[in-house]
Amino acid sequence: MLEKTPTATPSPPVTDSLPDGLPWEKRRWAVAALFTALAMASLDTAIANIALPAISVDLHVSPAEVVWVVNVYQIVLVATLLPLGALGEIVGHQRIYLCGLLLFTIASLGCALAWSLPSLLVARTLQGLGASGVMSVNTALVRFVYPSRIHGRGFGHNSMVVAIAFTLGPTIASAILAIGSWPWLFAVNLPFGILAFTIGVKSLPSLPRAKHAFDFLGATMAAACLGLFIIGVGGAGHRAAPHLVLGSLIAALVIGFFLTRRQADHPAPVLPMDLFCRPLFALSAATAICSFAVQGLSFVALPFYFEDVLGRSQVETGFFMTPWPLVVAIMAPIGGRLSDRFSAGILGGLGLSLLAIGMALLAMLPDAPSIADIVWRMMICGFGFGFFQTPNLKAIMSSAPPHRSGSASGIVATARLIGQTTGAAAAALCFILAGRGGAALALALGTGFAALGSVMSFLRMTVAPRA
Repeated sequence: MLEKTPTATPSPPVTDSLPDGLPWEKRRWAVAALFTALAMASLDTAIANIALPAISVDLHVSPAEVVWVVNVYQIVLVATLLPLGALGEIVGHQRIYLCGLLLFTIASLGCALAWSLPSLLVARTLQGLGASGVMSVNTALVRFVYPSRIHGRGFGHNSMVVAIAFTLGPTIASAILAIGSWPWLFAVNLPFGILAFTIGVKSLPSLPRAKHAFDFLGATMAAACLGLFIIGVGGAGHRAAPHLVLGSLIAALVIGFFLTRRQADHPAPVLPMDLFCRPLFALSAATAICSFAVQGLSFVALPFYFEDVLGRSQVETGFFMTPWPLVVAIMAPIGGRLSDRFSAGILGGLGLSLLAIGMALLAMLPDAPSIADIVWRMMICGFGFGFFQTPNLKAIMSSAPPHRSGSASGIVATARLIGQTTGAAAAALCFILAGRGGAALALALGTGFAALGSVMSFLRMTVAPRA
């Protein structure tokens, strides 16, 4: 059995020697670097999805093989978020961010120059690791760049960038493919990556570092646990062999069990059990997983419903899917400003209640809905999701002590990806069970996830935050 890591004295909070945020003159440059890199990493998944058919033809590989261009990126991203977030507390969040951005930019060049599927997969693996460096400490840096009095505004801007990237990703990818070949989808990252890195080196704050050593074995175990979980859940969604799915999930559980025993007494465990002992943090993370599971269910099920059941074109389907992320982008900064004044429990609970109502309305669409019937329901979902997201993000970060901001930031990104992956796999299972009725079943299941998240959010009103 693995031995527990030795007990150590927790490192002092980093805010002891830091001003409360950056002055406006420097903050605007730091924000430009942060949000440019975040937009690049967020755009990349959507862009790669659009490019898969072209890559398949150009590299002479089957659709089943080319899907690994997306899968390998996601697996590496999810597996390394928590280890890199924990490492950021030791070597500095800004260093992890800048190294991740540099690796992402160089790997983008490697993707653009790839001559075969194996070479592209290697480049995508490195790109996923770079994106993890950016996303793992993104919200931690936002916490220290913005003054505490406007943290909600900063997290709102952060959520808005992700929503805009999600909204514009397919359009940008289609526009690039209309005038060039698929390598340009990756090459376009180069000038933006270089610009963001240059600005970031000069503007991102240098934060005091924790004194404890990095647990390399614990980080490896955490990466294996999360990676196997994503492989298992994703495999279930792609109808992989049952023994492979079960084997991956069981292995993830076993590794997770030994990891929790190993790090039980660690002052800053890679798998942040110390943070999950805080009820507000645990409820906020669980609520985030529920909300993103709803998103995963919807964004897999609805295109099939629009095209296969309603007989709409791909262009029309893209139009129908746009209101949700577009309204999220509008609501994210509004929710952020409100979160500086009101409880995340009530804001998040109201937002997820609206999301549940929107999902139920989508599940009960008439047999021949008009454009307006679809659009206003999607807008309700976007309104609820956007109203919830920023207050919840602030609740996760503010419920963690400042010296654990890296691990809290890693949980933010991990919860999002685990929720989306679980939702997508659940949607695939709905289609297996119900055939053409799978979309309605998936939307009904999404209603349940949103309602559960709403209950957990309201429960936060009964929990006192810990210092």
